Amino acid sequence: LFFKWLKTFAQYCTYLLISTTWVRESFLPSLRMYASTLLTFFFFKLAPSVLCSTAKSADCGLSPAGPPTVGPRSYSGPLPTTYNVQFPLGRPTSENLQAICDYSDLRPRYPSSYFPDSGYGVDKLRASAVNNAEAWLSTCCKDNQTWEREVTLCCATQAWELSVEKYCEEDLSIKHPWYRCCKINDNNKRLNCFSNDAPNPNYGPTQGLPVEPLPSTAEFTFNPNTCQRSLIERKTKKLSTPRAADISFPPGRPTADTIESVCHNQRLRPAYSIKCLPRSGYEMVALQAKTVNLIEKGFKSCCKNKKTKVSCADQKWREELNKFCLRENTGRVNYPCCLNQSDKYSCFQQMSPDPYYNVTSAHEEVSLNKICDTHKTIKKKFPVGFPLKDFVTQCCPLQEEEKTACSARLLEEMSQKLCASKRAVPNTVRRCCKSSSQETPQCISKIIMSAITKATNFSSQKKRKRCPIS
Repeated sequence: LFFKWLKTFAQYCTYLLISTTWVRESFLPSLRMYASTLLTFFFFKLAPSVLCSTAKSADCGLSPAGPPTVGPRSYSGPLPTTYNVQFPLGRPTSENLQAICDYSDLRPRYPSSYFPDSGYGVDKLRASAVNNAEAWLSTCCKDNQTWEREVTLCCATQAWELSVEKYCEEDLSIKHPWYRCCKINDNNKRLNCFSNDAPNPNYGPTQGLPVEPLPSTAEFTFNPNTCQRSLIERKTKKLSTPRAADISFPPGRPTADTIESVCHNQRLRPAYSIKCLPRSGYEMVALQAKTVNLIEKGFKSCCKNKKTKVSCADQKWREELNKFCLRENTGRVNYPCCLNQSDKYSCFQQMSPDPYYNVTSAHEEVSLNKICDTHKTIKKKFPVGFPLKDFVTQCCPLQEEEKTACSARLLEEMSQKLCASKRAVPNTVRRCCKSSSQETPQCISKIIMSAITKATNFSSQKKRKRCPIS
């Protein structure tokens, strides 16, 4: 190229010599200035075009020296002259979560080739933070199909907060002007600062063509335990096996043969609470529980009148089951007996798990070990005239099979102490002491068992509602 320029310069000198001779010999001296100007223009303006016509095209139009201009992988237009990084990313919210997942490949990534080998440390650090955050957000979006929206948002929030934390750790470790948000010590205020500075808080698409994803340079693991408890419980309930109904429905039809059990054992039959039921999926169980509670309430009122209690209870039973089959504003219930209008009541009677009220008539077996559950009630309501503290402190902490032996031993010791004591004792105990030494423990045991039975019946009268699902 130098020799070509030298050749051009020689041609210029030749032209200059010829022109100077012509101008000097010319009878028009005023043309000398114009000739010099014309030759100067030729050299400085036309010589480069002559050089380009003889040189390769790549050597023409050279830009001033400086760093190479390259752009992100998605950039297809003119190459940028600066290293712009869309930093920081905005906070994930329920409003922008869909855009985070849908437009992930339409937001820029910054590969190592985007920057020169040296310099631009601040921009490189920010680009790395963006690359990591976008990679972690994409991980959360991949599981979006199996997670609920709230869980995906929780994952995205953790990824974004981790990217902020990692960036500030590196930024503050370098001797350069720190990013202003990283100077904030309060974590919530720091995160708000990053979110407010985001140039694209809605995570909208900013690239014309899809970009190639880049792997993260740091590890991110989603921890669902840090999410709100309600979100995880909702997630768990949705994936768990549905709970089975545990309700005695429908109740048997009251008759003259069963009315005594209906009235006398009403406190032994359960009432149901629907507050424990999930919001959806258990509508039929809730309706059945309400119906049982209303029927039992009607039975309680009918049992007060001995003459009409059978007809009253039967009428209340039929009324509530008719209401059960005709739910308000929703038409008929899809229950087998409700669809059989010709013999509806017989169907309910056959469907009843306890049609003759026999199951609820059975009393719970009472043993001496029940003193652990009833000793407070016995002391307040049914005192036996002697302390039961030793039974509670020595036998109740033991395993069930060991309680019986402990109770028998203490009963033997207590019998001897009571009969040998000179203190006043109840008449029931005095009569036991008149028996033989072998019969005395059994007699005192009957006194304790009687008090346990009374305390158990008293406690059962405090009817509590139970959940209709197990």
